[in-house]
Amino acid sequence: MDPILVGKAITTDHGGSVYLQPKFGNRHGLVAGATGTGKTVTLMTVAEGFSRIGVPVFLADVKGDVSGLAAAGTMSEKLQSRIDQLGITDYRNEAAPVVFWDLWGKAGHPVRTTVSEMGPTLLARILELNDTQSGVLDILFKLADDRGLLLLDLEDLRALLGLIAEERKDISTSYGLVSTQSIGAIQRALLRLEQEGADLFFGEPALELADLMRTTYDGRGVVNILAADQLILKPRLYSSFLLWLLSELFETLPEVGDLDKPKLVFVFDEAHLLFSDAPAALQQRIEQVVRLIRSKGVGVYFCSQFPDDVPTNILGQLGNRFQHALRAFTPRDQKAVKTAAETFVANPDLDVAKALGQLGVGEALVSTLQDKGVPMPVEKTLIAPPRCRMGAITEAERAQVRAGSPVGSKYDTRIDRDSAAEMLAQKAEAKAEQAQAPQAKSRDDDAAESGGFGSAVKDAVFGTKRRQGMIETMAKQTARTVGNQIGRQILRGLLGGIFGGKR
Repeated sequence: MDPILVGKAITTDHGGSVYLQPKFGNRHGLVAGATGTGKTVTLMTVAEGFSRIGVPVFLADVKGDVSGLAAAGTMSEKLQSRIDQLGITDYRNEAAPVVFWDLWGKAGHPVRTTVSEMGPTLLARILELNDTQSGVLDILFKLADDRGLLLLDLEDLRALLGLIAEERKDISTSYGLVSTQSIGAIQRALLRLEQEGADLFFGEPALELADLMRTTYDGRGVVNILAADQLILKPRLYSSFLLWLLSELFETLPEVGDLDKPKLVFVFDEAHLLFSDAPAALQQRIEQVVRLIRSKGVGVYFCSQFPDDVPTNILGQLGNRFQHALRAFTPRDQKAVKTAAETFVANPDLDVAKALGQLGVGEALVSTLQDKGVPMPVEKTLIAPPRCRMGAITEAERAQVRAGSPVGSKYDTRIDRDSAAEMLAQKAEAKAEQAQAPQAKSRDDDAAESGGFGSAVKDAVFGTKRRQGMIETMAKQTARTVGNQIGRQILRGLLGGIFGGKR
């Protein structure tokens, strides 16, 4: 398989080409350098190179200019001069196959995951909870598992918190102490997160990793670009999301060993945000993922200003290095220059520390893994230009790319199925109905008793088939009385008439 052209060495007179070997693409890498020194262009060149050999790429676009990968570049005198200088014979302007993603669904397809998939550790980091509050979140997840409650979105979290507050004493006995102060703090953190729009990130349909590992009909790898220009303003959400995605890849993908090329290349831009304020346990988890995910066929490339933004244990796992210029204006900068110089394989023809301060835009110190995984001596390299547009695309162009996406129909419409919030609401409603049932029964009994007495009175007054009622009895007596009186009157009249006639 053809190697990926990175650029041309300008350290020595021979000026040989510098390549990244695909079979060592899963040995991870680092792209570092001060702002404005060409890191983004190097990332685009490397991403294009992987895409051309059929490797899908995922990277975050924190400034908006990486979106240029979706459009073909334009030839210019400056670009032609660079191509001639590098001796590239097969260069042509072309776009890479791109799928845009966005946590808020505005600049790309919505990226969603469920609360359960995120887990309590990363969620506590996003919510900026302390240890005690994180412990309550652990109890919440355990309670949800024990009671078979699905945690899909923030409404489910809020419903579980309400349940814990309601049953706090019993839950504290069974799972551990839960204070009302901790519950309130988590509720406030959820409110802040929701106001920032992060509630759109939790829900369904959840992202399927297979959709990040697509290739086109002609065998090129799809470049997945996450719109992160707004997301980067919420650094904990940004870093936690990328770490979640990396962890999901690690836990989901099978072991494949060393392949002729990676199954996926994952670019972690602004890498310092991942490690700042990260507890020791989380850093240990990151180190474990980076060290072992290589055997899953995934290459991880960190991008940051200084190489020491990445912890030493992880920095030692990064076999492919692209170091742009560093300006040693402050003690911090001087330390970074020293760290960068010490991490490269020495080149007798190059003073690395001196070269770091003299690199121009589009130049970098490069060391990649070569035969048998041995790193090449560092070379001062003129980076090859990408074939795409070096700049942001327009909103109309983005909309056109999104309209032709193969995954739009799958993710653009949100799904809301019954989960913890709905299940708890149904239980509360059933409980309320049960509480009302005895009152209704009491009213029915009263009515029944009232109905029984009334029926007895009715039977006594009007009678039944078997016995006479009061009215019927009185009527018969009256009839008999009246009949007797009338009869006596008639008899008296007849007798009077007879005897009178004889007188």
